[in-house]
Amino acid sequence: MLFFLISKGIEMKNKKTVITYGTYDMLHVGHMNLLKRAKALGDYLIVGVTDENYDRSRGKLNVVESTKKRVKAIEALDFVDKVIVETHKNQKAEDMVKYDVDIFAIGDDWKGYFDYLNEYTHVEYLPRTEGISSTKLRKENFDTIKMGLVGLGKDTQAFADESQFVSNVKVNRIYAKDFLAVKSFTKDNELIKYGHDNYDEFLDTPIDAVYIDTQLSEHYIYIKKALLAGKHVLCENPIALEKDELKELLSLAKKEKKLLLSAVKTAFLPAFNQLFKELDTGVIGDVKEVRATRTSLYKEKHYSDSFIKQGATNILSSYTSLLVNKVLGKPKSITFFPQEEDGYDINNLIVTKHKNGALGIANVAVGMKSEGDAVISGTKGYIYIPAPWWLTKKFEVRFEDTHKTLVFNYEFEGCGLRYMIAEFTSLIQRGKNKSKMLTPSDIVGINRVLLEYNDSKKPKKKKEK
Repeated sequence: MLFFLISKGIEMKNKKTVITYGTYDMLHVGHMNLLKRAKALGDYLIVGVTDENYDRSRGKLNVVESTKKRVKAIEALDFVDKVIVETHKNQKAEDMVKYDVDIFAIGDDWKGYFDYLNEYTHVEYLPRTEGISSTKLRKENFDTIKMGLVGLGKDTQAFADESQFVSNVKVNRIYAKDFLAVKSFTKDNELIKYGHDNYDEFLDTPIDAVYIDTQLSEHYIYIKKALLAGKHVLCENPIALEKDELKELLSLAKKEKKLLLSAVKTAFLPAFNQLFKELDTGVIGDVKEVRATRTSLYKEKHYSDSFIKQGATNILSSYTSLLVNKVLGKPKSITFFPQEEDGYDINNLIVTKHKNGALGIANVAVGMKSEGDAVISGTKGYIYIPAPWWLTKKFEVRFEDTHKTLVFNYEFEGCGLRYMIAEFTSLIQRGKNKSKMLTPSDIVGINRVLLEYNDSKKPKKKKEK
């Protein structure tokens, strides 16, 4: 037996191990040729398939297929010996040591970029197959999504700017009530060429979808009209300020077979999604509490009084509710501790109770400033997301033994909107009406808090004697 193990080890040592990495989206002949060239360099081929969150963190936004589907496609190739998933920047060097790699093979469009890995193994740049790529296939197989903007909100221009980094989408049209404001906005705008002050005429133009960024009270009517006009809708949260309105809009989207998605950009960031993958491993045990704070002094940012007076809960609770609900699920009860001035809440402490006694503690404010971090507490440890947690780039998994701390970094490009735009347009192109990153249940959950708060402020009807 000992002789067998020794001889087996010598046999494996004599084998030349080759490793390569890629996304392998929409597996095509170019991928196959490159992988076969890699295998020809040695005896044992390891293929690293990049995880979707890692792809998004490095700016690859238009991947059509899930990590699971891409892994299965590579596993089905009989000349591939092992498939692994690449999840972070330093993994290549780690894998080369771990698997005692002899050759790292990669396409020659990366020539010179990976020379630093010669410290660990030999780097070989392989010729690509001309005339084919996943990018080309996506352009050939998916139509360009034409989008129009509704409203001159705080993110209107940023949305147009960020859309340039997403393939197969074109944003060049806007609607707002104020004709002079629209004219001024489009006058020297390199992207937004066409302006409208009539919403029905705007919806009658050749657009496939709209992004709505207006006063919160206007969302319901703009969404409803857009859905009835056959347009997909991406709208700043809240979608509606009344329970019946939210239910109606979600039902209408389903009936019309159109995508209705809340524009809570946090939900689509690479690090935010990786956080839930770590939670799913049980690394911090049973989660008992989630704390999240989101505050902003909008007056110092010169926001209008009409915007600020929509209140802290309406403007900001979508973010804290997103984290609390995705971690703990639907709350059993919600308690509010608001401080109000001039008829609106300048801040609100929101406590939610969930199954197994878990608590959600959210603090939102437009009239005071606090540290904008978040903590997810479990029975084995906790996850800390530094401020501003809603622009998640980094999180740490911490334990009683501080030496065991795990640090995760997933940078994102721009202001983060491009990840949301990419998910929205990708769903439309693939004929999907639901996002796994922000499901209809998630949308209902994050809206429930503000809907119940608004309902609690309404005058109570007197009981008849």
